[in-house]
Amino acid sequence: MAGNCNICLDIGGTKVLGAIFDEDEKIIYRLKKKTKSGGDSSENIEQVIISVVEEMIAESGIKKSKVNAIAAGAPGVINQDKGIVLFSPNLPWRDYDIKTPIEKCFGVPFHIGNDVNVGVLGEYKYGAVKGYKNIVGFFVGTGMGGGLILNGSLFTGNEFKAAEYGHMILDPEGPLCNCGQRGCLEAFSSKQGMSAYIRQQVGRGRKSMMADALDGSAFKSKALKKALEAGDTVSIEAVDRACHWLAVATGNMINTFSPDAVVYGGGVIEAVGDLFLEKIKAEVDRYCMPSIRSTVALKKAALGDDSVLYGALSMIKG
Repeated sequence: MAGNCNICLDIGGTKVLGAIFDEDEKIIYRLKKKTKSGGDSSENIEQVIISVVEEMIAESGIKKSKVNAIAAGAPGVINQDKGIVLFSPNLPWRDYDIKTPIEKCFGVPFHIGNDVNVGVLGEYKYGAVKGYKNIVGFFVGTGMGGGLILNGSLFTGNEFKAAEYGHMILDPEGPLCNCGQRGCLEAFSSKQGMSAYIRQQVGRGRKSMMADALDGSAFKSKALKKALEAGDTVSIEAVDRACHWLAVATGNMINTFSPDAVVYGGGVIEAVGDLFLEKIKAEVDRYCMPSIRSTVALKKAALGDDSVLYGALSMIKG
């Protein structure tokens, strides 16, 4: 194959999603592999990443010498400059240098950043908010991730810890969040937050189609879509509550940054994003200044599962 290829990865708590991009920035090969991070060591996750890259190179038929660079998004606080994962909530990495072993194995540069930061970057370079300069991104999944583009650059703050506005406190007496605080946006509007509400209502004796979908900590996004389509009252309430607090958080971010656009992504938005956007738009004007709101577009992410992959590509491209 002529030209250089780039390999991009979306590293999660349960899977590694990989893609090979050709020189025209098109995906020419994909691979998804499960990880069992719960009891795994850092090295085992590293081996899964290496095996995904090796398998993609072998199966796609590209030559190893044609690989230009590798980049990834992963959950947690990540020093992008040094390629060190300082902390990851869903992976067994603490102050872990992932860059050195990957570069040693493949002999090409390796870039890594926080998955939601990278996902918002993907939407900025290739997706729903291409052409805008100041962007606030909310990614609604099992948790609630944030990403900020300011004046055309990803803003990562002091020691790459910025944009954790899933943990902005909206009600100090609200539900307990995994971070230890009460009333965070994540505790209301993430899959975990919605699951907790549904579980509470089912515990009070109310019927819900979602009762069987609540094994583990959070439901599958497809199960929520099905329940909403069937008019499941408890699920509708959970979504209304989630969208209310997302509208409040959006209003706060609009007043703070006066962005060109706010983009919503993640698994929940991919499954039921139009409904979320509709409900947020119906409420958000109450929570921000009209003169600022009038210049802000609210958008649904366009790249779906691929936003982190495209963001990783843009890290390579610079």
